[in-house]
Amino acid sequence: MCVSRDRVPPVRVLVLGGSGFIGRHAVAALLESRCSVAIGSRHPPRIARRVPNLADLCGHRQARLERLTTPASWLDLLEDIDIVLNCVGILRQRGRETYRRVHHLAVAALAEACRLGKRRLVHVSALGLHYGARSRFLRSKRDGEDALRASGADWAIVRPSLLDGEGGYGAKWLRRVARWPWHALPADASGSIAAMHVADLGTALARIALMPPDPNAGERERIFELGGPDRYTLHEYLSMLRRSQGDRPARSIRVPTLLARMGAHLCDLFHVSPYSFGHWELLRRDNVPEINRLPELLGHAPRTLGALVVRSPRDWPTMEPVQAMHSRQ
Repeated sequence: MCVSRDRVPPVRVLVLGGSGFIGRHAVAALLESRCSVAIGSRHPPRIARRVPNLADLCGHRQARLERLTTPASWLDLLEDIDIVLNCVGILRQRGRETYRRVHHLAVAALAEACRLGKRRLVHVSALGLHYGARSRFLRSKRDGEDALRASGADWAIVRPSLLDGEGGYGAKWLRRVARWPWHALPADASGSIAAMHVADLGTALARIALMPPDPNAGERERIFELGGPDRYTLHEYLSMLRRSQGDRPARSIRVPTLLARMGAHLCDLFHVSPYSFGHWELLRRDNVPEINRLPELLGHAPRTLGALVVRSPRDWPTMEPVQAMHSRQ
């Protein structure tokens, strides 16, 4: 539902984490669909500095998920909202901002609040979650999914594979590592990934959010596993990035499993790089969609990695029709 010639009020979407890597691409796609967008952020005053012109296009609401662990705590934030898109995730814990509170308890409370208010909730999760996981990061994401499925709300779960694109913390690190002449890789990092472009994910999230409600939809229809057109091991992915940057092949060093695991724990302890115990676990298993629903959502094949991002939040100053539409409302 978008603004029409009959002046139907626009759909009002709250994008939690809307100034982040995933969220800002989803916001751009929702704006292109003529939706009214509010961004939920830990620090709303920082949004205008991080993403130019965002303050002119969207409303802003403070959302600290570690504090929003009961349905009642969400009521003010969800006032006048039709659809909620949750793009919030934390790589590492800080104080009260724990995996359990952000990925599980807040999601369970949000789902109940959406059920009570008859709002649609689209939740960005991750591929590779399983009940044998030892990482608290992975377990909390899995528990959040379980709470959402049991909520009775109008929900959808989106599980993207590894993301590529400008502005992503992990994507930036992987491109930096690809430039190194030596690649130290866990010896058991044999799992495949289906890396995808974050701009495609943003488009897919907007289309899932705006799907008409289907009370008869089963879990299979409500879960969207998304990935790019190709599969890579970590070694193959870094080699592809290196070739795309015009560099000669790098030398590969296989790091024994115990050392790779210890290194992951040290990175978690000192908050160094995106490498973590959770990522070490994921690298040991395939992290690809069982059924890739991205082409279905896009209406065409996903873009190949390294393709030009046609719609980027940094291009928003040129999106004059969208800005003019919002200024008239």
